[in-house]
Amino acid sequence: MNISAWAIKRPLPALLIFFVLCVAGLWGFYQLPVARFPDIAFPMTTVTVTQPGASPSQLEAEVTRKVEDSVATVNNVKRVISSVSEGVSTTTIEFQLEADLATALDDTRDAVTRIRTDLPQDIQEPVISKVDIGGSLMTYALVAPHMTPDEASWFVDRDIARAMYGVPGVARVTRVGGVQRQVRVDLDPNALIAMGITAGDVSQQLARIQVERAGGKAEIEGAQQTIRTLGTVGDAQSLRDYSIALPDGRAVRLSTLATVTDAAADPTEAALLDGGEVVAFSMSRTRGSSEVKVEAGVHAALDTIKAEHPGIDFRLVTTAIDETHRSYDSSMTMLYEGALLALLVVWLFLRDWRATWVAALALPLSIIPTFAVMYFFGFTLNMITLLALSVVVGILVDDAIVEI
Repeated sequence: MNISAWAIKRPLPALLIFFVLCVAGLWGFYQLPVARFPDIAFPMTTVTVTQPGASPSQLEAEVTRKVEDSVATVNNVKRVISSVSEGVSTTTIEFQLEADLATALDDTRDAVTRIRTDLPQDIQEPVISKVDIGGSLMTYALVAPHMTPDEASWFVDRDIARAMYGVPGVARVTRVGGVQRQVRVDLDPNALIAMGITAGDVSQQLARIQVERAGGKAEIEGAQQTIRTLGTVGDAQSLRDYSIALPDGRAVRLSTLATVTDAAADPTEAALLDGGEVVAFSMSRTRGSSEVKVEAGVHAALDTIKAEHPGIDFRLVTTAIDETHRSYDSSMTMLYEGALLALLVVWLFLRDWRATWVAALALPLSIIPTFAVMYFFGFTLNMITLLALSVVVGILVDDAIVEI
């Protein structure tokens, strides 16, 4: 059956079909996320273990090898690479391309949990994360002359991070510079001697309340969720009231044996802007979200914070959005120019207005519905997809001329 002949004899169904397709395509175009590059998710995870003061050889023997042996038993593991530096062990696990990233992350977390008791007790809690090749989207510096570094750091961790996570499309907020909050426990030697308990005994009892364990998986509202078992104190006062068991069977509050203060840890990093120390924060987006919409949402959230907290300001340090705008604008311009040049070439060589109008109608009627398909299949408007559409323009012109 000749589709072209059928459409010419019965133009109304064809017109209605293309009208619906064009409306869906225009709707999809304005709904499509805008990004610089396509979303690429490599099935790779990392395990970072920090042990302050530990030498690389000590970390390799006590941490790295145990982590490698445990994660090597996970399904679909392709390669395990580790690097060890002063106080930090990082293990990168690369999975087969067909492996699901969420499942790989859960399996890695479970593998580390199984050997947690075999690792040194004085390490910080292992950090398991997926490899993000997108990097930071934007970085802002907090300008608050009336705040101390401690107050600025806690303001970023508490107020700003909470506001940023409320913006659709924000995946992670990372503070740069500042100080880390910690609860200090300064033991009183005289009180320890009087109660007949050692500092090691107190440390072991405190370590038992700072735990995080895998609790398996559960089906919640049709979706599989990972369950984590957490056990910790909420604040310094709760830690002061914690009961410490003595060797003779009695129990006393920790405040009897030590001074517990909510303070800041010794700074290990600094962020500088114009020669002065500042507290900055960076944000990354979720896969499939629009970089342009994330930028607009972040700007609105920061304006709200500035209105609620007079005297503070934010300075944009780095951004990848400007390059996204330039890439999008140049790609769209190239698409328009390619279509116009194709029509011009058709008219110059054929000298036929009918052929030119057929090509002029074929281009938008073929490209616009494509945006609806792109939206429903989870594509984004990026440099690669727009370049592909530009290349297809030439093919569409060839097909249109053949139909003439």
